[in-house]
Amino acid sequence: MKPSSFLSLARFGLKTILFRKTDPILGTIIVTDRCNLKCRHCSVNNITSVLYPYAQIRDEMHKLYDMGVRILFFCGGETFLWRDGDRNLRDLVTEAKDMGFLIVNVVTNGTFPIDLPEADLILLSLDGARERHDLVRGPTFDVIMENVQNATADNICFYMAINRLNKDAVREVCILARETKNVRAVSFNFHTPYPDTRELALSKEEKKACCAVIADMMKEGAPVFNLKSAFPYLIENSFPTPCRQCVVMENGRLSVCGRCIDVPGLCAECGYFFVAEYTLLFRGKPKVVFEMLRTYLKYV
Repeated sequence: MKPSSFLSLARFGLKTILFRKTDPILGTIIVTDRCNLKCRHCSVNNITSVLYPYAQIRDEMHKLYDMGVRILFFCGGETFLWRDGDRNLRDLVTEAKDMGFLIVNVVTNGTFPIDLPEADLILLSLDGARERHDLVRGPTFDVIMENVQNATADNICFYMAINRLNKDAVREVCILARETKNVRAVSFNFHTPYPDTRELALSKEEKKACCAVIADMMKEGAPVFNLKSAFPYLIENSFPTPCRQCVVMENGRLSVCGRCIDVPGLCAECGYFFVAEYTLLFRGKPKVVFEMLRTYLKYV
């Protein structure tokens, strides 16, 4: 991370903590919900299958920037499916950089060639080694790992949603992150149980066991892009929700924190590690603040 970017984000955090501000800093733009996969834990793919036009996405970028957002994510669906004429995902990332966003990240399922060195991080969904991953997402593990090996930059972060199907694969994903070329880190979430995927949700005891494995892997040097200080809150679902410093834009509609805010009762079962981390950070929890600074300087 550039020193100027770090200072800008640090100033935002300090103002938010001291003055209890709720201005957003992290924004996500959904470029499409079209996806080439039908993952067993996903509730938001191929609802419309619309590729939103470049002009609209650019306007959404401007709106988020004017709100104060400086960390931007592009998400899907599958982001690498996005096209508008000759424009592709690279054009969106470079446009966001030129606009002044300090960190620009992309989320992908990894089944397309990864040639996007302009992104700060490419969060690539991986749900275990071959057997567990393919159980969740279909037979895609081999093509994903080939794409990772052939990527044109080392800006990949594995992104694992832990559920009942793959809860025993946390250690192997940490090892893959540590040993795989072009992978900088691994980031975890717990499954957030939309009504049609509730059977995949973890119990409190299962969450505790997973956090213990992640903590052990941190001790062993695995590059985990999460905050251990947030684990007790994630296990108990005791962190404040929604995170008002995070917003999502989809087809012109702005949501606080995420699209799941519209599902009654789902916030109370939130499994997103970043929501816990950011809400605790902006409440001024000292351990979280220190660990966030150390982690972001290391991996972004």
